[in-house]
Amino acid sequence: MSVSVEKLENSMAVLTIEVGAKEFEEAVNKVYQKQKNRLSVPGFRKGKTPRKLIEKMYGEGIFWDDAANDLINQTYPAEAEACGEEIVSQPEIDVKQIGSGQSFIYTAKVALKPPVVLGQYKGIEVTKAAIEVSEEEIDAEIKKEQDKNASYVEVADRAVKDGDRIKLDFEGFVDGEAFDGGKGENYDLTIGSGSFIPGFEEQLVGAMPGEEMEVNVTFPENYGAENLAGKAAVFKCTVKAITEKQLPELNDEYADEYTEFDTMEEYREDVKRNLIVKKEERAKTEQEDEAVEKIIASSQIEIPAPMLETQESNMVDEFAQQLQYQGMSLDQYYQYAGSSREKMMEALAPQAEKRIRTRLVLEEIAKEENITATEEEYEAELKKMAEAYGADFDTVKNIFGGKQKDGMMKDIAVQKAITFVLENAVEVEAKKEAAEEE
Repeated sequence: MSVSVEKLENSMAVLTIEVGAKEFEEAVNKVYQKQKNRLSVPGFRKGKTPRKLIEKMYGEGIFWDDAANDLINQTYPAEAEACGEEIVSQPEIDVKQIGSGQSFIYTAKVALKPPVVLGQYKGIEVTKAAIEVSEEEIDAEIKKEQDKNASYVEVADRAVKDGDRIKLDFEGFVDGEAFDGGKGENYDLTIGSGSFIPGFEEQLVGAMPGEEMEVNVTFPENYGAENLAGKAAVFKCTVKAITEKQLPELNDEYADEYTEFDTMEEYREDVKRNLIVKKEERAKTEQEDEAVEKIIASSQIEIPAPMLETQESNMVDEFAQQLQYQGMSLDQYYQYAGSSREKMMEALAPQAEKRIRTRLVLEEIAKEENITATEEEYEAELKKMAEAYGADFDTVKNIFGGKQKDGMMKDIAVQKAITFVLENAVEVEAKKEAAEEE
């Protein structure tokens, strides 16, 4: 087995990978063993037909394509690593030679990590943050926690109002016909939450407990279910029960019961401290973004198209994983949003390009400044992961070894490069808006 590399323009390359005739014959025979039970030949029981006879009847190359695919999947990762190039895209495969008694030869057209001509990265000007916390911001944060500690009490002597939580029976009809997914019983709905179709919740305001009523709405044009998009619908509804939110009073008793503090004054001081920390973290992130954007703007990078496409595809896959945690598949999202993988990749292109440029300039800075990750820093990251997932440290270390360790070490070095840039940046006051002309 061998691999050769031909460099092309624009950070592209072609890898030519040759697999020996013996290995190809073994791959073909493996495919035959897997598929022989599915092929029928008169006079033979399934699975008992000799390979040569199957090839004579169906063609000599009947097993070649599958054997080629198996060999490519088996050999490409190792040969791509052995070639010594930093490949940053999925391969475009082209079979060059295939046949009995011959070596199997294929090419893989790939993008290589492009060169980076760094611009200025020391002495970058970043906006100095003014970290201030107002009493209104403290009140708003406390209000959020107060809402979380609210209780709901059933009421029977008044109509539904905004902010109530109700139990609702409903059934939807379009053109007089009930439709799938349009029926619910004892559904918990908070009025004003925007959980239902626009205009639905507002029409329930004023309904009394036990009252039956009709709600008339029109499904949005971009609604996920195409058979309902843009259609007028009537929902027959019954408000089964109304509960109203009751907030605990904000006083020392509240602080003692719901927080780790004895008084509201102590609680407010803690809220203020936490808000300051959050603002400081946000300000640091904004300074990092500002600095990196300026470095990117003054640097020269030509991103090969396959590298960008691979990044876009990876971002779609990341989004799909997030959807899975929420109990939704990517196909369901496409149907709901009227989208597709191609549309998503196109929409993600600017973000993908920024992510690539950011990574490339930071890796180059790390290289220029000899910034690397230490074994202690690597293990510290593993400990954080173990704590976050409630896993044993040694188990996590075994999982994140080999190539994954290399990736983590690079990530740490990149983060250290960001720190280096900020440590060498110059804070400047925010530019004041031009005074209004008199």
